[in-house]
Amino acid sequence: MNYLPRLKTKYNEEIKLKLKQKFLYEGIMQIPKLTKIVINQGINRSIYDKNTLNNAIENISLISGQKAIFCQSKRDESGFQLRKGTPISVKVTLRRNRMYEFLDRLINIVLPRVRDFNGVNKKSFDGKGNYNLGIREQIIFPEIKKDFKKNIGMNITFVTTAKKDKEAKYLLYLFGLPFKK
Repeated sequence: MNYLPRLKTKYNEEIKLKLKQKFLYEGIMQIPKLTKIVINQGINRSIYDKNTLNNAIENISLISGQKAIFCQSKRDESGFQLRKGTPISVKVTLRRNRMYEFLDRLINIVLPRVRDFNGVNKKSFDGKGNYNLGIREQIIFPEIKKDFKKNIGMNITFVTTAKKDKEAKYLLYLFGLPFKK
């Protein structure tokens, strides 16, 4: 038996139909879909503390269920005391079933754990159908242990095939992402 994530099944059975009816797409290939989710965590203290970078890669790997990678600086920056090739951030790109599983956990488990949560900002679209969500505290994820020294936020990017922000917003709304009113 092949396993299909709950949100992938919902997309194929319900969301596609609602998008086609609302935006009157002529072909099925015009219907926007979620292609990937990128989780990125910048580490400005990695220059001084290599342990911070190792903790960050471990935490992002726990959150996503996939091995995270280092991103290195591309050039020297004396103002930031950076050398070319110094690891400065950690990222992971989720696609297919892992992407849908992460989105399901984010919507149903993680975001409700945020203190005084009123919804996510509906103005964080980039003009090309992609959405960025900034999270200030990583401890809202149940996989993270609370025994680390510094709390580091992260950025989650939802990449869609939508041509306009309006289409992408409706797609994410149908998935269940709670936007502010």
